[in-house]
Amino acid sequence: MDHARPLPAYLVNRYHGWKATIYTENRGWYRRLAEDGQHPRSMVISCCDSRVHVTSIFGADQGEFFIHRNIANLVPPFNPDGHHHGTSAAVEYAIRGLKVAHLIVLGHSGCGGVEGCYNMCSGNAPELEEANSFVGRWMDILRPGYADLPDGDDATRKQALEKASVVISLENLMTFPFVKEAVAAEALSIHGLWNDIGEGSLEAYDPISGAFKEI
Repeated sequence: MDHARPLPAYLVNRYHGWKATIYTENRGWYRRLAEDGQHPRSMVISCCDSRVHVTSIFGADQGEFFIHRNIANLVPPFNPDGHHHGTSAAVEYAIRGLKVAHLIVLGHSGCGGVEGCYNMCSGNAPELEEANSFVGRWMDILRPGYADLPDGDDATRKQALEKASVVISLENLMTFPFVKEAVAAEALSIHGLWNDIGEGSLEAYDPISGAFKEI
């Protein structure tokens, strides 16, 4: 592989700072994590957005969450077609391998992936309609949510689509036989959350009312 390059100096310096302080002060704990393996109680599926910091929101340390990130925190329907399925593989490992007790889908405000889906569905992003657009084909998972958006301005409708990405993912999770079985056996609970980045607020999906309510 001829194209790999050394890390930027600022990342190297940050690593050495971490190793000399946080790691050194907690060396025994890190070694225990390495020796005992991981035993997270929860899996979180969140967006790749750099502003979404799951461990900070919940004050979690290493080893507490099994985290999978993708564009717009989406879960596709169960579809074992022989192709590569990173999100589905992560869900399978969390449920069957790690036996997590909780599976959380975390959406957020100002999601670029959701905005891309909104623009694509409204005819304003033809590049995402191309068959070779990985983003566009991934956002097809969310396309059904666009048809059900309420009336209103673009900002209101985009936020509604952000929350729809959480609900659609929860619905798709239940198409996985091993998820459905774990939920039925009360070995697993699934949760839908939406984070307003600017306000620092967190809303939870209520299946009875079909709405998100602030925690």
